[in-house]
Amino acid sequence: MSFEQFPLHEDLQRAIAAAGFHTPTPIQSAAIPVALTGRDLLGTAQTGTGKTAAFALPLLQHMLMNPRSTRQTRALVLTPTRELADQVQASIRQLAVETPLRSSTVYGGVDMAPQQRALRDGTEIIVACPGRLLDHAMRGSVDLRGIEFLVLDEADRMLDMGFLPDIRRIIGMLPRERQTMLFGATFPAELNRFVAQTLRDPERVAMGLCAPAETIAHAVYPVPTALKTMLLTALLREITSDSVLIFTRTKHRADRVAAHLTRAGYRAGVLHANRTQAQRHRALADFRKGAIPYLVATDIAARGIDVSTISHVINFDIPDTADAYIHRIGRTGRACRSGEAFTLVTRDDYETVQLIERALGERLPTQLLEGFDYQQAVASVDVMPDSRGGGSAGGNRRVHPGLAYLSSSAFQETLAALASARLAKQA
Repeated sequence: MSFEQFPLHEDLQRAIAAAGFHTPTPIQSAAIPVALTGRDLLGTAQTGTGKTAAFALPLLQHMLMNPRSTRQTRALVLTPTRELADQVQASIRQLAVETPLRSSTVYGGVDMAPQQRALRDGTEIIVACPGRLLDHAMRGSVDLRGIEFLVLDEADRMLDMGFLPDIRRIIGMLPRERQTMLFGATFPAELNRFVAQTLRDPERVAMGLCAPAETIAHAVYPVPTALKTMLLTALLREITSDSVLIFTRTKHRADRVAAHLTRAGYRAGVLHANRTQAQRHRALADFRKGAIPYLVATDIAARGIDVSTISHVINFDIPDTADAYIHRIGRTGRACRSGEAFTLVTRDDYETVQLIERALGERLPTQLLEGFDYQQAVASVDVMPDSRGGGSAGGNRRVHPGLAYLSSSAFQETLAALASARLAKQA
């Protein structure tokens, strides 16, 4: 299939051609025909698979085929983060470049006055984060009574971040007669009730539910906590890439890891919620153009990162859910490119590894970095009960194969096996 097979306005077809888009992605092929009919849509697909165009093209098509004499806000796209709002806005503007349709972003962390002016001057499409949009609604600077399209982008993440109460308040301000599209990389059970209350007989389109993209090779790297930063820099020495995204669990750790990389001679930026919007824009812009090859980020701040050249994702801290794991590693392997994702796991991550594996339905591949001196901290690693019942009290507990370093003997066996495999390969 090509985009020319969609019954889209000639202005949109010209923009699609100018953008260099030729073959629709699977989610676009499945979702666009449904959305063009006016039906509500529930779309599930991995990050980096073209979800934005899947909802942007139908809503632009409708507005072009049903023009209004005045500039009234007709479409609302809600996103969980500012970075994602900017990403969606850029995509919409790219597709609407040949049309007179306007779009504006509304999110916190920046002055409200320019947003108020844009809303007052008239904009057909608003791309917003829920909190700031409610602020504008309370001030009377936005009119949502003419909304014909509501898009909830990355709804699963908005659920995780506690945005559903705000979203419900916003929906209460919208006309009941509208087309609603909900998109996400996963569809947790907690969304079922919300969907039943918000969407009308939606068509469901699911692509690769709860699984990493096939273009991503991912593995866990067991390591004692004391050696995490050393292993990180050792891994970076092995990577020949100009675009590596590193995730941490907290803002403070992101700062510490970025500082460590800078001291080690790496040009690294940092992205988290404590940074000003200007700092976040600058870090992301520098990362996108390659001025800084390494970006250290937290989950929330990295939500809108759409850089097709990212070759590696490194989870310095393991994410706490399978959904978050998929979202994180989905930052690489985008646009049909191949990518790699490494997750550093410690003794305390044992149960989280199991949770992710159960959700994915498969074991996470486990690797050790050849040449790295793991033994320098083995003596300090606490022993967990192994499959033979050894270790501390608590009875027999299976030790995950990927966490073999948890006991000195098992760790030595793993190193010996690695060495034997290397010798066999050389022979």
